[in-house]
Amino acid sequence: MLFNSWQYAVFLPLVAAAYFLVPHRVRWVLLLGASYYFYMSWNPNLVFLILFTTASSYTAALGVERSRSEKARRAWLAGGVCLSLACLFFFKYFNFFSESVTALLRAVSLPVSDFTLNIILPVGISFYTFQTLSYAIDVYRGQMKAERHFGIYALYVSFFPQLVAGPIERAVTLLPQFREEHRPDAAAFSYGCHQIAWGLFKKVVVADTAAVYVDKVYGDLSMCAPMGYVIATLLFAFQVYCDFSGYSDIALGSARILGFRLMRNFRCPYFARSIKDFWRRWHISLSTWFQDYVYIPLGGSRCGRARHLRNLFLTFLVSGLWHGAKWTFVAWGALFGVLSMADVLVIPRLDRFERSRGKIGRRAVQLLRWAVCFGLVCVCWVFFRAETMSDALYIVSRLPCALWMPVQNLVAALGTIGLTGGALWGMLAALAALTVYDAVETFYGDPIALLQRQAAPVRWGVRYAVCLAVLLVALTRPEGTTAEFIYFQF
Repeated sequence: MLFNSWQYAVFLPLVAAAYFLVPHRVRWVLLLGASYYFYMSWNPNLVFLILFTTASSYTAALGVERSRSEKARRAWLAGGVCLSLACLFFFKYFNFFSESVTALLRAVSLPVSDFTLNIILPVGISFYTFQTLSYAIDVYRGQMKAERHFGIYALYVSFFPQLVAGPIERAVTLLPQFREEHRPDAAAFSYGCHQIAWGLFKKVVVADTAAVYVDKVYGDLSMCAPMGYVIATLLFAFQVYCDFSGYSDIALGSARILGFRLMRNFRCPYFARSIKDFWRRWHISLSTWFQDYVYIPLGGSRCGRARHLRNLFLTFLVSGLWHGAKWTFVAWGALFGVLSMADVLVIPRLDRFERSRGKIGRRAVQLLRWAVCFGLVCVCWVFFRAETMSDALYIVSRLPCALWMPVQNLVAALGTIGLTGGALWGMLAALAALTVYDAVETFYGDPIALLQRQAAPVRWGVRYAVCLAVLLVALTRPEGTTAEFIYFQF
């Protein structure tokens, strides 16, 4: 069941109404049933996998807490972690590992046959696996008590707003909320509806529209000149941002209607002026997960410069592999690792240089840093989007050629991919609205909270404009062009 579907538009109000009508003591049962129904709507058989992961991590955490010796505690933790990672490896990485080993053996002239399995990647497996891992590790570290109620814990793993694509919630913040008695709250309902509407705007109006032109270029690299690759790459940067942050907005809004608060997953990432700053703003729940459970255990920054750089690179390399079982994702993570290492070496000097300038000089340096950061992030997105490494390298090699192209080439490239006339102005208007929203959030605070304090004509004008844009695009788009959320494949 997709968030941007009519089924979900019926599902959420029914669940919310039933949630506030039933007694508090059985609400967890309702939410658990709704969450499993939501997940089984993709493939009913996948429920057994999420049940196995839930049961194994639940048992491991109890074993850790009840063990008296450190050796036994570690054994319980290792068992739970290995079972969860084994499921993730089998379903997500087995074929990738098999194909890579086969290619390596053939490269050294060893005759081997292909060995792959017809495996369906369970939707959301990377997200709920990481959620169970953080729970077991936190119990081992003594940061929380193990949850005794299996039903409540199963709800923590499968809570439908954030089940499929996050945010990756920590048990210490989400588990207690399932025991709180939530009452109908008009302010929370209004805020949640606004957040869902904005998430749908990002997904339907920006991401799905941009996907049409991005897929056209990345699906056939022979169709356009270098300027076309630049346009498609810029559009993909906004597509992936609006697709994923749109999902997160709908997830947070859905949870808010029910009385739950999920962690924020995006904070205007394209306003960042360094790679480190970008990852503080992008997919925050995953960034903090890798920081707490990979980067810091490796030694973090509290070690020598060489080890610090190594820890950064390894963390981003694993992050790239988490995103997908393809060498393009590994290269994407490695590239961000290299850029993060460069950040450590360069940013302190840039900061000192910026502080030494006057007001105008500082603004100029900040603008230049933003442009460089955004450009580097866009280059990284090429590897994220390209189907193969050869495609990614070809596109990256062609991007600099666009710098020397006349303006006529821009017009020609737009025409080649079909982004002209009303489609062009519509896309520019949507991107302008997105930029204004992020700018307001950066300089003035939460745009939804600010909107709710405005005069009625302003509030309703914005509401109608957003909803009308979503409906118009959704109803006029050709059948079959609506895309699933990108992060569902992870």
